[in-house]
Amino acid sequence: MGTDETTVEVAGRTLRITSPGKVMFPDQGWTKLNVVEHYLMCATGALRGVLNRPSLLKRWNGGVAERPLFVKRPKGARNLVDVSFPSARPGQMFAPLDESDVIWMAQMNCLDLNPWNARADDLTHPDELRVDLDPTEGHDFEAARDVAFAIKALLDELGLVGWPKTSGNRGIHVYVRLQREWDFYQVRRAALALAREVERRHELATTAWWKEERDGVFIDFNQNAWDKTIASAYSIRHTGLVSTPFSWDELSNIDHRAMNLASFRDRWVDVGDLTEGIDEAAGRLEGLLDMVAADEQQGIGDAPWPPHYPKMPGEPPRVQPSKMRKENWE
Repeated sequence: MGTDETTVEVAGRTLRITSPGKVMFPDQGWTKLNVVEHYLMCATGALRGVLNRPSLLKRWNGGVAERPLFVKRPKGARNLVDVSFPSARPGQMFAPLDESDVIWMAQMNCLDLNPWNARADDLTHPDELRVDLDPTEGHDFEAARDVAFAIKALLDELGLVGWPKTSGNRGIHVYVRLQREWDFYQVRRAALALAREVERRHELATTAWWKEERDGVFIDFNQNAWDKTIASAYSIRHTGLVSTPFSWDELSNIDHRAMNLASFRDRWVDVGDLTEGIDEAAGRLEGLLDMVAADEQQGIGDAPWPPHYPKMPGEPPRVQPSKMRKENWE
């Protein structure tokens, strides 16, 4: 492990990079300095995904060969904002303000950047709806690609603009910027309605919360719940792949495996920042909320929330279906 240090100039600040030679990816030999150089290259785009958003610091202090440390109350961060967590316990989280904060996170051994979908100046009204396409066991990126076409078609019908990117693993993320008029509960319910409609249209899509019932591509609506985070654009994942924005025209042939920390530089040179313009494309939720109302009229209510959240109004029991069947049988 390297014990030297270097400095970089970013946004008018001089940042110290300790142990730049520390190997973060043992199989490839990629170092902490390689990570810093990645974020220096795409700092404008990376900042756009985390700007003024409470961000969970996922610190890979021992590289990807060891488990990361999750930090919600970082010491030494220059812009801490007061938040409350699902338990109602108060706390503070780091909210990046400029490109130097992105590099500071890299200095703290963060590979992927994990922001909320709300900003620090209005924490109760998210400005982003997130569609997380997560292939289940036995399915892969190709399945996520198929479902993403259905996502695009539905968003077009609703007059919403989706911004797709590879997840940096096997899936696809689609972000939809929103006007800040709806709370977390409404945004999550809208995401659930979108997921259910895609499930009706595409045989591979599923909204089954319990893993024992999932098959195909899970559309994780709970990524829109309060305090949930997801790796933002240009994040480096533990796989060594970069969470890479792409245009919808590329959906048919984008190769997520070609977007790794080393090869992504060529991608950046070729296409630049494909998230430019996302903040100007904020849409409205009325269409999806109408779908929520239509579902409820059919007796289709809420779905389970993650286990560490308080019981929510209208939420079904948080009991695995197999356990419920066993209890009923007994």
